[in-house]
Amino acid sequence: MTQHSNNASSNISNNAGDDSYLNGGSERPGHDVVIIGGGAAGLNAALVLARARRRVALLDSGEPRNAPAAHMHGFLSRDGMPPSDLRAAGRAEIERYGAELIDGRVESIERFVGIERGFAVRLADGRTLRARRIVMATGLRDELPAISGVRERWGKDVLHCPYCHGYEVADQPIGVIAVQPLALHQALLLRQWSHDVVYFAHTGDVSADARRQLAARGIRIVGGQVSGLVVGDDDRMEGVGMADGSVVPRAAVFVPPRFIPNDALLTSLGCEKDAADFVATDASGRTSVPGVWAAGNVVDPRAQVITAAGQGSAAAIALNADLLEEDVDRDVNNHRRALSVAR
Repeated sequence: MTQHSNNASSNISNNAGDDSYLNGGSERPGHDVVIIGGGAAGLNAALVLARARRRVALLDSGEPRNAPAAHMHGFLSRDGMPPSDLRAAGRAEIERYGAELIDGRVESIERFVGIERGFAVRLADGRTLRARRIVMATGLRDELPAISGVRERWGKDVLHCPYCHGYEVADQPIGVIAVQPLALHQALLLRQWSHDVVYFAHTGDVSADARRQLAARGIRIVGGQVSGLVVGDDDRMEGVGMADGSVVPRAAVFVPPRFIPNDALLTSLGCEKDAADFVATDASGRTSVPGVWAAGNVVDPRAQVITAAGQGSAAAIALNADLLEEDVDRDVNNHRRALSVAR
């Protein structure tokens, strides 16, 4: 694990000077907030909190979900930017405001209650960070079907989000492989980008209602099991191979994966889940466990990069208000004790 900006904590303390109101009392040990996850949600939460002069540490395992993608889209002013460039810019920004950036993995989190309530975040390298609050932005992983070529072409010409990648394959022959119920919606939606869309039923059945919808949109249905993807010598997709040996020419295919949230740390803390089996939060990202917020794909599989960044900001603002309430209560009690001693 590599720790960056070793003087981050001292920078925060120096900014605070002798005023104990800054940073919720800068003389107190540990961090105000530990953020776990270095994608758009975690970085934006860190940016907002660091600018609010909170003591922030961001832990990044360096395994972004969108690493296979060459470019991201739908992010105002950043459309077409490589995801790695956004992460690099975000990391530089939060360090500029004094946030501590730590590359590494979290093994466990322990919650303390009582007078010294807070969290102990244990890292894989043996270190432990103390925090008053936690933001979880650990994302999700895409569980892909066992179809030859899908994993190898993922993020290139095997895609999953029409809003992220539809424009780049517009007017080309597109396929949708029905490995999840979402595939029907994707096929109907993708007709906006191409007049040549094929719906591969694969191992499932196509209901009469689905057939009517697909026919009305001019989408051809191909029955039978998909055996794999056919790639040419130029490393471009040529088509979708079927179990009967035939090949349906396609330039790109959409495969809706199964979304698996990276929420083991959240569930270990006792966070409640919703009907979709994702950790439940309110509009600000607050979970059912006091002091724990979550943002981005770990709680919202539909969140694009710009959405996740916004959720990180919302969580940071709500969390800071929660810290402020605690700070004020503490300061009122300290002030009352001081007046009592003076008398």
